[in-house]
Amino acid sequence: MANNKNYYELLGIPKDASEEQVRKAFRGLAMEWHPDRNRAADAEDRFKEINEAYQVLIDPKKRQMYDQYGRVDIDPNGGFPGRGFDGVNFQGGVGDIFDAFFGGFGGQGESDASRGSDIQYATTITFQEAAFGVEKELQITRNETCSTCNGNLAAPGTSTDTCGNCKGSGQVRRAQNSIFGQFVQVVACNVCRGRGQTVKTPCPTCKASGRERKSRNVVVNVPGGVEDGMRVRLSGEGDVGASKGRGGDLYVTLSVKSHPLFRREKEHLVFDLPLNVAQAALGKTIDVPMLDGTNEEFVVPAGVQSGAVLRKKGQGVPSLNNSRHGDLVALVTIITPKKMSPRTRELFDELADALDEDEEAHAPSNGKSWVRKLKDVLAGENS
Repeated sequence: MANNKNYYELLGIPKDASEEQVRKAFRGLAMEWHPDRNRAADAEDRFKEINEAYQVLIDPKKRQMYDQYGRVDIDPNGGFPGRGFDGVNFQGGVGDIFDAFFGGFGGQGESDASRGSDIQYATTITFQEAAFGVEKELQITRNETCSTCNGNLAAPGTSTDTCGNCKGSGQVRRAQNSIFGQFVQVVACNVCRGRGQTVKTPCPTCKASGRERKSRNVVVNVPGGVEDGMRVRLSGEGDVGASKGRGGDLYVTLSVKSHPLFRREKEHLVFDLPLNVAQAALGKTIDVPMLDGTNEEFVVPAGVQSGAVLRKKGQGVPSLNNSRHGDLVALVTIITPKKMSPRTRELFDELADALDEDEEAHAPSNGKSWVRKLKDVLAGENS
């Protein structure tokens, strides 16, 4: 290494840092500068420097030499002379080294090879069913334990042999060396695929896979309050795993049909309420046909304006998170007639004059409404 490198500064620790502090600093910096996570041009070089500093400071003899002489003769590739980051049985470079230290990214350090696959299924429900909940029976096709050999792989009347590679355990031990020392992993046997047994005469139904495809009716309970696009998970109802492993999960995606009157905004039931001018001015009590078949009385106050939001508490749909219900919400729109009969026009003329008189009666200054003022101006221009 070059004499100008300061290992303590590279790891951001004091010279009297404990072994645990060294490990903690290294893990944090390695996470930050790993090339698979950090796309900076110098990320790989920085990662190698951090690794180099760690190798020295975690080893008491090397650390003592570094503290005394300011340098230690180690391989610049990270302590694996002549092999770099692709050595020591790591086939993919720094990514595999990092995975060996920290178990990989995204929680993939653990595996469950015997667990079955998840199944995705889509079904359509009505608006009412989404609001109140429903029990649906679905027909799915999935991998199940073979009915002929009961998952034992061999044809009926024949037997299996103990795997010579894993001695029937289904697992083998694999050792890997790293800067932390030697790691021992237990993995599924690649000869018997983790079963511990080998088959001479395969089952004719499943071909020694232990599973077969079957159609099955499954009941899913959809809770009230679900929305379009939500999923319901049925644990263990997916494909059965290899070697009689536990089943995967069944995910049912819900598609909710639209409703002619209502729409959903979370747990609120929303509908558009068109009113004519008279209804808006006088107020109105309407019966709203609800999802359960009953009618809900909804009072529209006199003088309501277009764009008003009217609300009736607790008449919406149940919340998924608690037992409370949302609200029944009306969005008011005032409809102005485009075509009128002679009688309707006559009535509107009378109404306009009456409203004009009301406005003049409440005018603040000269007792004239803006319509009367406009008429006076026009009359003056024409005289």
